[in-house]
Amino acid sequence: MAAFAFEDALLKLTSVQLPLGQILIIFGLGGVVFFAAVSFIRGEPLYTPDVISQPMRWRVLFEVIGRLFFILAIMLTPLSSATAILQATPIVVVAGAALFFGEKVGWRRWAAIVIGLIGVLFIIRPGTASFSPLSMLAVIGVFGLAGRDLASRAAPANLSFLLLGLYGFMSVIVAGILYAVFDASAFVWPTLTTSLYLSGTIAFGVIAYTALMVAMRTGEVSSVTPFRYSRLLFGIMLGVLLFNEQLDLPMLVGCLMIVLAGLFILWRSKPVQE
Repeated sequence: MAAFAFEDALLKLTSVQLPLGQILIIFGLGGVVFFAAVSFIRGEPLYTPDVISQPMRWRVLFEVIGRLFFILAIMLTPLSSATAILQATPIVVVAGAALFFGEKVGWRRWAAIVIGLIGVLFIIRPGTASFSPLSMLAVIGVFGLAGRDLASRAAPANLSFLLLGLYGFMSVIVAGILYAVFDASAFVWPTLTTSLYLSGTIAFGVIAYTALMVAMRTGEVSSVTPFRYSRLLFGIMLGVLLFNEQLDLPMLVGCLMIVLAGLFILWRSKPVQE
């Protein structure tokens, strides 16, 4: 989670000079090269028929939506608020699992889901003078990333995390190409400083994805998932230290509601509870 937060911060710094489409393409290429190289070294094939299965096609679509809109949110809104809204992703995943996979969710968890989503409203504050429509970019990103996670659960079990990473970063390239065509901004030769920022973005992105996948594959999901919320702490810290962002009471209340709701949902998800 610390690596994800540093990835976000460096990406925001990179966006000062480079257009988003260029950033996404280079970032995606860096991840593809890494996961393809590791797969080659380990003797794993880079393609199997399961890669184009329906769940994987949905995963690519949601990955493109989630990555594109969340990165737009990082670029155009405070890092701390975008990171805070992102913490609603596990809550949306639980709701989606109940609606689309028929998983049992009791009224207590539904209540926690509602509370978590109200926490998002506390952060974006629609209808007030402080509301920024750009905050909706992070909300769309949350639904995209939640859809990706749900599609990952439905993906064939024999696909390794290396293949998921490889095609996940390919999706980032697709998102970059689509946005570059839409935006029509000329690509820019990066300065040395921007190149270092971009290299750091790729390195932290690969580290974060690999660490998370290994943790989820080798540890108990119920034990690993709560640590996702530590990304909020790192994101707020970097937002304050690097970008001089200010925190206010409604945002802190919203963050607390989201985190407590998410942790309660995880606790109620244990088989002994329902």
